[in-house]
Amino acid sequence: MSGVTLEHTIKRYGATQVIHGVDLTVEDGEFCVFVGPSGCGKSTLLRMIAGLEETTDGQIHIGARDVTHMDPAERGIAMVFQTYALYPHMTVRENMGFGLKMNNVPKDEIIRKVNEASKILKLDDYLDRKPKALSGGQRQRVAIGRSIVRGPEVFLFDEPLSNLDAELRVDMRVEIARLHKELGTTMIYVTHDQVEAMTLADKIVVLRAGHIEQVGNPMELYQDPDNKFVAGFIGSPAMNFVTGIAEAGGVRVPALSDSVIPTTVTLPSTGSSVTVGIRPQDMELTAAPSPIVLDIRERLGGVAYDYLATATGERLVVESRGDMAMQAGTQVTVAFDEARAMFFDTETEARLR
Repeated sequence: MSGVTLEHTIKRYGATQVIHGVDLTVEDGEFCVFVGPSGCGKSTLLRMIAGLEETTDGQIHIGARDVTHMDPAERGIAMVFQTYALYPHMTVRENMGFGLKMNNVPKDEIIRKVNEASKILKLDDYLDRKPKALSGGQRQRVAIGRSIVRGPEVFLFDEPLSNLDAELRVDMRVEIARLHKELGTTMIYVTHDQVEAMTLADKIVVLRAGHIEQVGNPMELYQDPDNKFVAGFIGSPAMNFVTGIAEAGGVRVPALSDSVIPTTVTLPSTGSSVTVGIRPQDMELTAAPSPIVLDIRERLGGVAYDYLATATGERLVVESRGDMAMQAGTQVTVAFDEARAMFFDTETEARLR
C-alpha cells in the first residue's frame, strides 16, 4: 500500500490552465474524496494521478516513487470508471481475470485472486453469468472486482455510482465503505455528491475552478468551513445565506425581522454588509404574524423541508421534524441557534472569525 502526494500540480490545455498548482497529501490507507461542482477539475486531477492525463508541471508521487511521467500500467493503480466497461461476451469470472490473463499471470493464481475478490464482493453466485444477466449494482461490483484482483497500491474511483438508481447508490456506498475497511488500501474517489463525500471519506478535498478550497475530515468541513463556498457545498440541505449589516457587537439581519445576532467575531466597519450563514437544521418555525411566509413544504416522512419567502426577497430552507400541520401561505417567525450562525465577508466570501 502507498499514499499519494501532489506537489504544485498543474494542468494546461494549450493556453487554458485548469488545475492551478495543487498541493495535497493522501496518507497510506486513507479514503480521500474529491468533491465539487461540475467542471471544478476533480476528474482531471484523478486522471492525472492515474496517468490518463499528462501533468503539465509539478510532481505526483505514489509511495516513494515519482510517477509523474510514468505510464498508467507502471503506477500501481487500479481505476473504476462511471461506466462499467465490461466485456459482454465474457462471464463475470472471465471479466475479473482478463487483465491478469493478458499479463501472463499463471492460471492457478488468476483463479485464486478472482475467488478472493468474488468472496469480498459477494459475487460467488454470479461468476458464470454474463454482464447482461446482472443488475447495475452487480455490474459495478464486477468492475470493482476486476480492480481488486490486480492488487493495486491505490484505487481510483471516478463517479462510480452516478449511473445507479437511488436505492442502489446507497447499497453500493455501503459496499465501497466495507471494501475499504476490509482491504485497507488507499482510495481516491471523485463525486459531485456531497452526501457520498460525507459518508465515505476520511478526508474530503473541496475543489472549485481547479483550486483546492479546503481539505479536512467530513465534520471539520461541516462545522468549520473556511469560506462561503465550502459552507454551502457541504451539508444537505445547503446552508442558508442572508444579508446582514454589521453593528457593534453583532449583525442585524433584515430578512429575519431585523433580528440582531450577537457575535464576538471580527466584523467589518459598522454599517458594512456581512453574509450570514444558518443551517436549516438549526432553525425552527412558529406560526405567528410576520413578513416571513411559508411558501412550500416538502414532506419526507419523519422530516419536512420548509421553503420560506422573506420580505427582502431572500429565500430560506428550514428542516422540520415532527408532524406540524402548518400549511403553505402561513406567516411564520424563525428562531435559530445564534451560537451556530456563521459570518462571511460579502466580497471575498472568506469566513469571519
